[in-house]
Amino acid sequence: MKIFFQNEHFIAVYKEKMTLSVPSRDKEDARPILGLQLQDYLKQQIYPIHRLDFEVSGIMLFALTKDSHREGNKWFEDNLVHKCYHGTAENIPHNILPEEPQMWTSQLLRGKKRAYEAPFGKKSITKAIYIGNTGSNSKWQLYPITGRAHQLRYEMSKHGHPILGDIIYGAKTEQIGIDLEAVELDFCDVNSQEWGLPKKLNIPLPFPCPR
Repeated sequence: MKIFFQNEHFIAVYKEKMTLSVPSRDKEDARPILGLQLQDYLKQQIYPIHRLDFEVSGIMLFALTKDSHREGNKWFEDNLVHKCYHGTAENIPHNILPEEPQMWTSQLLRGKKRAYEAPFGKKSITKAIYIGNTGSNSKWQLYPITGRAHQLRYEMSKHGHPILGDIIYGAKTEQIGIDLEAVELDFCDVNSQEWGLPKKLNIPLPFPCPR
């Protein structure tokens, strides 16, 4: 269990690709579940606050008490916790300058397998920063301003850069998991110190996530 932070209120751990954040609705689903693994490891009940897709890796925060769970839920529901992701995508953009922030909006609904746009969908806002290239692929920093299901995956595909391995959203090559990782949780806009949290929790990075 890769633990980034732990106190009496919260614990932050690393979720591997191809692992569920919490149990699925299908009781026969045999895929590994981070929440249950963590509960067994700690020998106590834990409370999920947010989710990462099965195919996505990265840092996740769990509550250890009912009170911290209630407080953490408010933070995430009100989009007060700022999340940063790193991703590698197909194709190289020709009309975007490196490190020039892009603001993308859509009206999204979640279908059975993927998100789609609809006039009555929920507003989705994403900040995207093209970092540079690695071979014929592009590197990105992604910030979901809202928290819609599959938001980042949909927006990257919509703008011509499906995330590597994300065949649901048009990637050409299948792989184990997709090349998207949650690398930072920023608590600067919540009363994190009252709960003993640092201002930021992050995975050691070759370059920081600017706000």
